[in-house]
Amino acid sequence: MDTTRWLIVSIAAIGFAFDIYELLMLPLIIGPALQELGGLQPGSPAYLNWVSLLFFVPAFVGGVFGLFGGYLTDRLGRRRMLVASILLYAFSAFAAGFATNLTMLLVLRCLVFVGVCVEFVAAVAWLAELFPNPRQREKVLGYTQAFSSIGGLMVAWANGLAIAYQNDLPAIAMPEFLTGLFGSIPPEHAHSPWRYTLMSGLIPAIPLIVIRPFLPESPQWEAKRQAGTLKRPSIAAIFAPQLRQTTLVTTIMFACSYGAAFGAIQQIQRIVPGLPQVQAKTAPLYAESAQLREANNDKAAIAKVREAKTIEQKIAAEVTKVQEYGGLAGRFVLAFLAVLIVSRRMLLRLFLIPGLVVMVLVFGYVATTSLDWLCVGMFLAGLCTVAQFSFWGNYLPRVYPVHLRGTGEGFAANIGGRIVGTSMAAVAVQLSAVMPGSDPAHQLAYAAAVIAGLVYCINLLMTFALPEPPAADEPEA
Repeated sequence: MDTTRWLIVSIAAIGFAFDIYELLMLPLIIGPALQELGGLQPGSPAYLNWVSLLFFVPAFVGGVFGLFGGYLTDRLGRRRMLVASILLYAFSAFAAGFATNLTMLLVLRCLVFVGVCVEFVAAVAWLAELFPNPRQREKVLGYTQAFSSIGGLMVAWANGLAIAYQNDLPAIAMPEFLTGLFGSIPPEHAHSPWRYTLMSGLIPAIPLIVIRPFLPESPQWEAKRQAGTLKRPSIAAIFAPQLRQTTLVTTIMFACSYGAAFGAIQQIQRIVPGLPQVQAKTAPLYAESAQLREANNDKAAIAKVREAKTIEQKIAAEVTKVQEYGGLAGRFVLAFLAVLIVSRRMLLRLFLIPGLVVMVLVFGYVATTSLDWLCVGMFLAGLCTVAQFSFWGNYLPRVYPVHLRGTGEGFAANIGGRIVGTSMAAVAVQLSAVMPGSDPAHQLAYAAAVIAGLVYCINLLMTFALPEPPAADEPEA
């Protein structure tokens, strides 16, 4: 590991961290943003529709452009696409903090997703080709991807800090020369915590701009390009007979891994307010707010609602941190086991079998009854589910040749994971409307349990069809 390799590993780790950082912003800020920008109330049809749109549309757009980004990673190089993708999602997230309407927020979230989807593919291909030694490569891919869970912790901390210090931070205002085009931010919304949380997504662009001149291209990819032996990538090539099963199976399984995360785990912020321990703190505030509205004291009523929402957000942020600690543990466990267990099928089953039990129990029962046990359950749910993301980052580079590595990874990660998998968030919202339960939070918990159980079962069954990677890198055919 020379200085150059440490720089590459560092920037890849930063990219992975803020990849998840940007994605996990949405569950933390979606409720306050919808209420502020659209005046939408939780549980209303309009609210549910916008939740579905903000979860699914960016994922769909990101998946489509992410697939194209994987193709460009094979055509133009790993470094160029990695740098461009990080800059895109960082500046788009910052701009989202200035959103003045829901459409503007949706468009900017789409750009964030595009950057995130391309970054994962480019970074994994880049690292895999920088470290040809299999054992070293498994460790580097495993431990750098662990920073994704650190990114999840960071966004939970950032959101908590934004909530705690919202009144001490500078007011957010639309630049005057843009107000005619986008409108202005009302003074009462200039210190909204969700805006500060979004704007913190700019952070990864700072070290990247400094380090970029010292980053080399992938040696494998560059050597083939210089020699004129780099074959032209194509989507059709990943469906050639020798790669068809690999592409189809990994796409389905990647979708299931993401489906468990977005259809269940990422719904926890809106499930937490239904817990008895949380309602015991917030119900009196909502009751006071209703009384104040009847007395035509709207300003005081809004303050009470805001106080209740702050309590809900703080508790949800704490539960999210626990889940991210579990995810971080899962990634480190995966990185450790990846160099010890030869069979990729067996390695994945070590997380799928206990995860199936944990996910159904946590969302089907614990998430509606006990805050303390929910924290324990979410740690285990994060461990079993998030470890699967690191698994795919280690597995995919080994089953595609150099000229198809970005394209193959891009298809499985973006079509399977980002489009089909993340759509489970929208499915959870719509399914919750027909589930039993005393309130929307309980209905959502039961919907999450159904989705988690289904995708875990599919993933477990698909391991029997998952091809074992070759002992050495797949040769150019």
